[in-house]
Amino acid sequence: MKDISQFNKVFFIGIAGTGMSAIAQYLAGVGKAVSGSDRYFAPDSYNDAKFKLEKAGINCFLQNGEGITADTELVIVSTAVEDSVYEVQKAKELNIPIIKRSELLAIIAKSKRTIAVGGTSGKSTTCAMIFDILQYAGLQPSIISGAGLISIINEGKIGNAKVGAGEWLIIEADESDGSIIQYFPEIGLLLNIDKDHQEIDELIGIFNTFKNNTQSVFIVNECNKLARNLSENITNDFSLDENSGAGFIATDFQQQGFNIKFYINGTQFSVETVGRHNVENILAAVAVVHHLQISIETCAKALKNYKGIYRRHQVLGHKNGVWVVDDYAHNPVKCAASIAACQPVAPKVIAWFQPHGYGPTRFLRHDFVKEIASVLREEDEIWMSEIFYAGGTAVKDISSKELIDDIKILGKKAYFEEDKNSFLEAVRPHLTDNCVLLLMGARDPGLEKFTQDLYNK
Repeated sequence: MKDISQFNKVFFIGIAGTGMSAIAQYLAGVGKAVSGSDRYFAPDSYNDAKFKLEKAGINCFLQNGEGITADTELVIVSTAVEDSVYEVQKAKELNIPIIKRSELLAIIAKSKRTIAVGGTSGKSTTCAMIFDILQYAGLQPSIISGAGLISIINEGKIGNAKVGAGEWLIIEADESDGSIIQYFPEIGLLLNIDKDHQEIDELIGIFNTFKNNTQSVFIVNECNKLARNLSENITNDFSLDENSGAGFIATDFQQQGFNIKFYINGTQFSVETVGRHNVENILAAVAVVHHLQISIETCAKALKNYKGIYRRHQVLGHKNGVWVVDDYAHNPVKCAASIAACQPVAPKVIAWFQPHGYGPTRFLRHDFVKEIASVLREEDEIWMSEIFYAGGTAVKDISSKELIDDIKILGKKAYFEEDKNSFLEAVRPHLTDNCVLLLMGARDPGLEKFTQDLYNK
């Protein structure tokens, strides 16, 4: 399968997943007949993703095989779908081609002028910012993202995909499964390289291939020492260091509550978001759209109305002196940056984190301890609940409690509450009338309800 025109009827196994639902909606938006199933769909039970997918013209089925028929031309699976799943077996029996989500995204990317955003942190946010700027500039872009844009969610959609009439497509290029090397974008962007799913040497190799695959312009973050090594032309790059020589430089950063102000090459920006890391994301977006002849002034005007993305420092509300913030942070650098970004808001940050996956937690144990401990102030606290288990054959040989014990040894305020549903009652005595309660975690489909219920209580 080499071209998007070679199929029409496509079926997604695990369609409710963020990456899968985005591509499914995109294909439906360009006129394909799309259907899919998910293990989280249950009879006579409301599922928000299912409702919105069906609203987009996508037929949804229980994960029992009934949706795959002899008419199905292509079956898509994510890396989380194992060969033992009945629907995979049925597709094989019917001789229907089966490809990974990332392979399909690579096929779609060939059909458009593509901007691919890579890096271990900030991909979804930067994709959203590029999309908003291009929309504001009238270029009518398309997007396939790893998170919902609030501006698209407000249209009643999942928010992680949109088909525009223009020629540009913005995608996330994911390094976690190595699929980033399948893309050949016109513009490639590298935000950062930090230890996450692989060792640093492996990541550098993957991102170097991504650079070599980029057809026209490759842009890197000069703030990140590992990314900087892959720079091709520093005048395309971006930095917070005035002496770096980068083409796009941010200065005079300040944060007041949930607003950040700074200048890029002399133009003032005021954006409703938090943290220095988001200055880097905005710089990246500006550096990219500059190659599409969009001025820095236009970028500043576009991002004045930036609504953010779902579960990326999303403010759930302010109640009894407590700001409740929901964030998707799930690797060591992201967790530390998330905590730091909330610190200007209040004198005390209480951060809760649910790690996901026993393998990833074991792999990153010492990095989590080091990064989180280093950012905590004297009044700040870190809480963790037990590792989220998504199923499969994982060896459960580590606990979040071990990370908490390690952080305690470093003299920080750290607490383990095994069941996340008991967390609120346990943390209540620690809340003050001027603090931030930051909730962090990924992959667990129950987190949305958990964070909203916690705020309501």
